[in-house]
Amino acid sequence: MDAAGQESFREFVAGRSSALLKTAVLLSGGDRHAAEDLLQNALIKAAGRWHRIDEPEAYVRQILYRQQVSRWRLKWRRRELTVAEPPESGGGVDGVAGVELRLVMRGALARLTARQRTVLVLRYFEDLPEGEVARILGCSVGTVRSTTHRSLARLRELAPELAALGHAAAEQQPSRDFSPVEVRP
Repeated sequence: MDAAGQESFREFVAGRSSALLKTAVLLSGGDRHAAEDLLQNALIKAAGRWHRIDEPEAYVRQILYRQQVSRWRLKWRRRELTVAEPPESGGGVDGVAGVELRLVMRGALARLTARQRTVLVLRYFEDLPEGEVARILGCSVGTVRSTTHRSLARLRELAPELAALGHAAAEQQPSRDFSPVEVRP
């Protein structure tokens, strides 16, 4: 890679890595260490082809999705959830419901299968249409729909308290920074 390419890559990493890391954390079920590994591997792959990439963010996100799909296709499952940092403290009484909602949501997402979690992240966090999710995951639109339906049902089963927390957080915080799934009562 030439000097201009290196500088362009550095600027991209500095500007977009935090947003890409958020996606990676969601894809990895809240495991920050696994998310950092996922993102680092994606950036390494992108760096090798940097001069041929037209849309860097879309390219890196595609690598993230495909790497995550490869992980769950290996059927290797971790039995424990590691957390790099303690949960963030609430910014007072008003932020408590929002923080609690994020923690419950992360815990519930971590208990879904990797495939279910990936479909929900792509559909609701990344806001991709079903056709695009099907293309990324290499399956049919019907599979995406059925997996989404079963994943949401399982999420409601795993964390029924999300419905009450979601309403409380919406009332207290008009802008929700983490709500990949609207949970119906």
